[in-house]
Amino acid sequence: MQLFFHDNITENIFYLDQEESKHLIKVLRKSQGDKVDFTDGQGYLYRCVVLDSNPKKAGIKVMERLFDPEDDYYIHLAICPTKNPDRMEWMIEKITEIGVHEITLMESEHSERSFLKLDRLEKKIVSACKQSLKTRIPKLNPICEMKDLVVNKKFDTYQRFIAYVDKENNQHLFEKAKPNGAYLVLIGPEGDFSSQEIDLAFKNFFLPCSLGKSRLRTETAGLAAVHTLQLVNNIPLK
Repeated sequence: MQLFFHDNITENIFYLDQEESKHLIKVLRKSQGDKVDFTDGQGYLYRCVVLDSNPKKAGIKVMERLFDPEDDYYIHLAICPTKNPDRMEWMIEKITEIGVHEITLMESEHSERSFLKLDRLEKKIVSACKQSLKTRIPKLNPICEMKDLVVNKKFDTYQRFIAYVDKENNQHLFEKAKPNGAYLVLIGPEGDFSSQEIDLAFKNFFLPCSLGKSRLRTETAGLAAVHTLQLVNNIPLK
């Protein structure tokens, strides 16, 4: 199965722009009458056929619309970008494939200077959704201050965790997280969170958690956190 993306499917017939049309018709060699599957990123899967194989403006006809129910859990990863944008792009691609619902780029006291283009990250997310056959596109938030995120009351109902390196912080996220919940996990920069930031998180009811015995790179920690929460929610209880 191949999955294509179009963000505005409001009628039974819609048209692709020139870039997408060329990819569908010239590269993938789709022709009139061929079956294709589309998503709008909002949880819908559209079973379609190629109506017009014009490589500049391909026409698509919707034959069936299916709805993919939302997960009964919600994973929100807040992470400080690395100095190397390629590493963050790799992580965002992989956590999208594994299954993340929301991503917030975060600035802390020890953050490295990073130049991340949100439009480029959005394209990476869409591509990863198509690759992993996901019908829901994770929400990507622009960069914000760590302290502003921590005190935000909208997360009062979330299970809130802050991952950092400390020999006293040895209880794994897998042990602390309860299934079927909404989660907010904070991942700091390569220099980790400052002690003041960790104290602020504790005062706002964030729980410390470990992601294992190894010291992880920022992007690896983000990947590990999302994968861990997927395991919490998808491993059958014995």
